Amino acid sequence: MSYLAGIDAGHPLNSCEQTMWPDRRIIELLKTEFPIVLAPMAGVMDAELVIAAAQGGALGSLPSAMLTAEKAREQVNIIRQQVSAPVNMNFFCHKPVELEPQSEAAWKQRLSSYYKELGVDPAAPVNAANRAPFDAAMCEIVEELKPEVVSFHFGLPDKALLKRVKAAGCLVMSSATIVKEAIWLEQNGADIIIAQGAEAGGHRGMFLTANISEQPGTFALVPQVVDAVKVPVIAAGGIADGRGIAAAFALGAAGVQIGTAYLRCPESRVSAPARAVLSEALDDSTVVTNVMTGRPARGVVNRLMREVGPISPDAPAFPHAATALAPLKAAAEKLGRVDFTNLWAGQAVRLGREMPAAELTRTLAAEALARMGQMAG
Repeated sequence: MSYLAGIDAGHPLNSCEQTMWPDRRIIELLKTEFPIVLAPMAGVMDAELVIAAAQGGALGSLPSAMLTAEKAREQVNIIRQQVSAPVNMNFFCHKPVELEPQSEAAWKQRLSSYYKELGVDPAAPVNAANRAPFDAAMCEIVEELKPEVVSFHFGLPDKALLKRVKAAGCLVMSSATIVKEAIWLEQNGADIIIAQGAEAGGHRGMFLTANISEQPGTFALVPQVVDAVKVPVIAAGGIADGRGIAAAFALGAAGVQIGTAYLRCPESRVSAPARAVLSEALDDSTVVTNVMTGRPARGVVNRLMREVGPISPDAPAFPHAATALAPLKAAAEKLGRVDFTNLWAGQAVRLGREMPAAELTRTLAAEALARMGQMAG
């Protein structure tokens, strides 16, 4: 239920209301009804949530970093068959690091008590964690599918690949967690910058810094990024209702990226045990951890994060920490437990709502416009 009385969030906003957005650059660039981007959330969503958010007027984002080229093509084709809205394909562009045997052995030793408890053989072969950086094969898929937008996390791909993405007619977005990263992104070809505050769920988009303790929050980061770059800025982190959207625009953002608020929509792929945990989460339920994947990310505390982390020097480099956790995650989930499951979520997780994604998108937009109208009045 909206906290603003008298808003009919289930119906399209009229043209008069639409003109109330104080900065229309994102709407005009993305050609969406609203300046709202559904955050790409790998592992807990697929084409169904993208379609629903797009039907509500947002830019739907398909997390593609954990997909094969064939699966990415299949997912985009499903989206194209259902909606004529623009699509964002999202990729990681970290520098791959080989898993060192010594690091792997130390990590398995650290997890040995959990293997024993769950009756899992630590010597059994396990598939390596499938979080690959953007490469030539995926670039070919982008050139074939021509998504309207391609977004990146952890910087940008090398210049040759980025040039090909742009030649395919795609707008390029990437995340900045500090002003220095935003300036670098603009100088290296980003058309839109996502200012990712420390409140945001999921992996920190850090690429020019490794110091997690210095990460600014959304309210501090957004206006400083807006002042430092000329391209439009999308605010991300801690935004889960119309108040947050209105605040982002007041800080100079031209749009918002929202993920956590969509986790409890029926179209998401969040499991029933994880949904229960998310529904009970409070403002202090999330922490930044490296034990799940080897790279800092914010999520609701689970058993592993509580007992081994949240930050552990034993966790192998990204994404290798996740490899040894996979059999533990699977065994615990069979018992209905999320002890070893990524529960990525931002600090506004408590504001999440259980409603269809299209309805949620329109509710968010209506709330934001009503709030901005009140502020203007």
